[in-house]
Amino acid sequence: MAIYWMVEALPLAITSLLPVVLFPLLGIMDTGKVCTAYMKETNMMFIGGLIVALTIENCNLHKRIALKVMLLVGTSPRRLMLGFMFTTMFLSMWISNTATTAMMVPIVEAVVEELFKDNDEEMNREVRMFPDGSSANGNSTINMDHNSEIPCRNAIENDSIDSITDVSQSCQELTVSENQRSLSGANNSAFKGKVRTCILMSIAYASNIGGTGSLIGSSPQLALKGLLNELYGSASGLNFASWMGFNVPGMLLNTFLAWIWLQYLFIGFKRTEANGRAAVVHKLIKKKYEELGQMTFHELATLFLFIVCVLLWFFRDPQFIHGWSEFLPVEVEIDDATAVMTIVMFIFIIPAKPMFWWSNPVEGERGIHKPSPALLEWKYVQDKLPWGIVLLLGGGFAVSDASKISGLSVWLGSKLAGLSVLPPFLVMLIICIMTATITEVASNTATANILLPILSEMAVTIKVNPLFLISYAFMLPVATPPNAIVFAAGRMNPIDMVKAGFLMNIMCVFVICVMMVSFGGLIFQFDGSLPDWAISKVINETMTTQSSILNCTIF
Repeated sequence: MAIYWMVEALPLAITSLLPVVLFPLLGIMDTGKVCTAYMKETNMMFIGGLIVALTIENCNLHKRIALKVMLLVGTSPRRLMLGFMFTTMFLSMWISNTATTAMMVPIVEAVVEELFKDNDEEMNREVRMFPDGSSANGNSTINMDHNSEIPCRNAIENDSIDSITDVSQSCQELTVSENQRSLSGANNSAFKGKVRTCILMSIAYASNIGGTGSLIGSSPQLALKGLLNELYGSASGLNFASWMGFNVPGMLLNTFLAWIWLQYLFIGFKRTEANGRAAVVHKLIKKKYEELGQMTFHELATLFLFIVCVLLWFFRDPQFIHGWSEFLPVEVEIDDATAVMTIVMFIFIIPAKPMFWWSNPVEGERGIHKPSPALLEWKYVQDKLPWGIVLLLGGGFAVSDASKISGLSVWLGSKLAGLSVLPPFLVMLIICIMTATITEVASNTATANILLPILSEMAVTIKVNPLFLISYAFMLPVATPPNAIVFAAGRMNPIDMVKAGFLMNIMCVFVICVMMVSFGGLIFQFDGSLPDWAISKVINETMTTQSSILNCTIF
C-alpha cells in the first residue's frame, strides 16, 4: 500500500481499498472489522467539516470575506500581498486549500493587471508620439523603426547646415528616447511578472500553512487524530482547542516569514508607490465586493452556523475549563463528529430563502407554491465532496488496526529501539526533514497514513511523549494542489518554485521544532518522559501479546 500510494500505480482511493481484499484473505482481520475502519468518528468529523465548508463556498461567503479584507489592508504591492496571504491563510483553516487557492487566483490576476495598467498604456502611447510630443495621427505619422530619416532628408533639401545639425541632434535624441522607452517597458514588464509570481506563490504558501491551523484544515491532521483516538482514546489531550492553541501562533509566524522571504526573493524591499494606481485598485476591489450585493439570509445563516460549529468544537473539551459535553446528562463520550453533524442537520433544514410568511408561487401556476431550497443541496455535496480522501483516511486506519492486531507495530518498535540513544529533539528534527522530503513526491495524507503508526511506536520505544514526534511532522508547505494551481496560472519557472520552496521548508521545520521544545511543553506537558496514558497502552499491548501466545500454546 505504501509503494502504491507513493508511485500512484492505482488511484489513491482505490489503493486505500486493498485492506478490504487482502487482510481477510491473509487471515489478519475479519472483513467486518476492516470495513468499520473506513467510517470511524474521525471520518465522520471530516465529512461534516467538508459539508460546512461547501456551504460557505456555495453562498460565496468566503469570497465576500476575502474582498472585505482586501479593502482594509491597502493597495501597495506589499500590503496587497500581506492581505492576500492572511485572507488565504484564514480561509484555509476551514475550507479546502485547493478551493481557497482557486478562488484567490482570479482576484490576484485582476489586481495585478490593474496595478500596472497605466504603465502599459502609457508606454504604448509614447511609442506613437514624436519626441516633441506631437501626436502620431494625420500627416505627421512616421514609423519609428524605418522612417526616422525623413526629418533629416527634409533638412538637407533646405541646404541649411544649422538645420542639419539641429535635426541630427534630434535624431540622436529620438534614438536614445526610443531605447529608454524600450528599456523602461522591459523593466516594467519584468517587475510586473515578478510581482505577479510573488503574490501567486504567496497565496499557495499561505493556503498550505493555513491548512494546518485547525484539525479540519487538512486531512493529515485528521489522520493523526484518528490514530491517537484509536491508540490512546482522549487521554492524549489532543483536541480542537489544544491544536489551535499550539499551532495558530506558529501558523502566523510561518505566514509572516513567508511574506518576508518572498518579498526578498522577487521584488526586494525598495519602497514603491504601486505606479500611482492605489486608488484605481481600491476601486476595482470595491467594485467586485459591491457586485456581491448585500448579505443575504443565506450568507448570514451560513456564517452563524459556521461560528456555532467552531465554538462547539473549541469548547467541547478545552481542558482549561469544563467543556459543554461534561454538562450533558449522559455517560457516553461525545466527540467532535456529533457537534459538526448537528450543524449539518441544520444546514439541510434551514431554507436559503425563508418564505414561511409569504407565498413563492411557481411561474405560470396559480396557487402552486415552490418550496425554498435549503442552505445546501445534496447534489452539490455529491459533486464537490472529495470522497476519495474519506477512503484514503479509512485505508490508513485499517492499516493501523492491522499493524496492532498482527504485532507488526510492536516488532517495528523493537527495531527502532536503537534511536533511544539520540536526543528527542534530534529525532524530531530528522522526522520533520524526512517527512518534508517524502511529501514532495507523495500525497500528504498517504504519507501521514504510512508514517504515523511507525512514529507512534518509535515514541513509545524511546520513551518520549508520542505527540512530540507525530503531531507536527505534516505541517510543511510543500508539494500540494495549491502549488500546482499557481504554477499553472502564473506559468512560473520551476527554478523559482524550487528556490522559494527549499528555504520555506527549512524555515517551517525550524519554527516547528522551536515551538515544540518551548511553547508545546506548556500545552502538551513534554517533560522528556513517557506519559501515563502511553504507559497504560504499553501495558495493555503487553498483556494482549502474552494472551495471544498463551492461546497459541493451548491450541
